[in-house]
Amino acid sequence: MIYWQLFKTFFKIGLFNFGGGYPMISFIQNEVVFKHGWLGTAEFTDIVAVSQMTPGPIGINMATYTGYAAANDVWGAALATLAVCLPSFIVMILLTRYFLRHQDSPAVKAVFKGLRLAIVGLIASAALVLVNKENFTGWISGLIFAVSFLAVYRFKCNPIHLILLAGAAGWLVY
Repeated sequence: MIYWQLFKTFFKIGLFNFGGGYPMISFIQNEVVFKHGWLGTAEFTDIVAVSQMTPGPIGINMATYTGYAAANDVWGAALATLAVCLPSFIVMILLTRYFLRHQDSPAVKAVFKGLRLAIVGLIASAALVLVNKENFTGWISGLIFAVSFLAVYRFKCNPIHLILLAGAAGWLVY
């Protein structure tokens, strides 16, 4: 039963996700934490962090880790990973031929413009999902976040350097 639930859940997430892994975070949290209760909020936050550090797309990494945690075996991980990838594979095969013929159409351009706006909203939603008591334990956490955001947005600092500096600041403070 858990395998069917995992497949159905991650197939739906893969089918209705646009814009990569970060917009997928809020969908995954809604399904696996709130709806099915496979993970707690703290465990979900840990899986987000590990998925970001692990090579590969974050959405696929999250599906793999969640599948393993929910089913407690490798088959759950493999099934969740397959399920989240399968819709994109099917849709790309079906739409590639149409898109190549109609890519200059005003209707197709308008659809992609609308999708870009929705993706920005989904990425913002993913950022808000991570603003919780597990990630922000006081005003110092907020300060590290604000300085990091300002450094990237205003001064175009290298994100890798900021990750290292923010990690060092967190280690020193906490």
